Amino acid sequence: MNTHQKVLLINTHLTYPNWSEGTLNASFHKKAKDFFIAHNFEILETKVEDGYDANEEVEKHLQADIIILQTPVNWFGAPWIYKKYVDEVFNSGLMSAKFLVGDGRTREDDTRQYGTGGKMQGKKFMVSATWNAPKASFDDSNQLLFAGRSTADVLIPITSNYRFCGVDIVPDYNCFDIFKDGDIVGALENYPVHLKQVLSL
Repeated sequence: MNTHQKVLLINTHLTYPNWSEGTLNASFHKKAKDFFIAHNFEILETKVEDGYDANEEVEKHLQADIIILQTPVNWFGAPWIYKKYVDEVFNSGLMSAKFLVGDGRTREDDTRQYGTGGKMQGKKFMVSATWNAPKASFDDSNQLLFAGRSTADVLIPITSNYRFCGVDIVPDYNCFDIFKDGDIVGALENYPVHLKQVLSL
């Protein structure tokens, strides 16, 4: 059992009245919170829509051993408020040199790769996403839209921010087809199983 680890749970759902109220993403957020409480983690939380202080978010990231983003997929990405959050928080982490120092490259050593300047090694980041897309639309080269790409491929614009800062990316968790035939109940029930497996808890 872990007694000292901390998890940062970020919920970036954006409310659209009478269309997308956020109950599903709130349910996944709570499921994760309950799971980590049961495993004796200290819980740090941010609901992006409610506002935040970028410098405080940097400190939360530095404290956290695990960071989980709960997000709906709106037009193939997180809601626009999350892009604003990332720009502000990661800019603060860059300017303070708390997240990273440069992009990893140096003129003295041309073997240093772009994206290796991070200072957040040892932390883990995971995306939990809700999709209108069906599961069958991924990992199948016969599918027109994603053409064989995985959810991890589609989520690269989100996960790359963390990878750039040295964080390990763990396999994402997804609830598919939420407006039609998706198994929402099953996805919620299986979420703790996924967390336990990918985080080795």
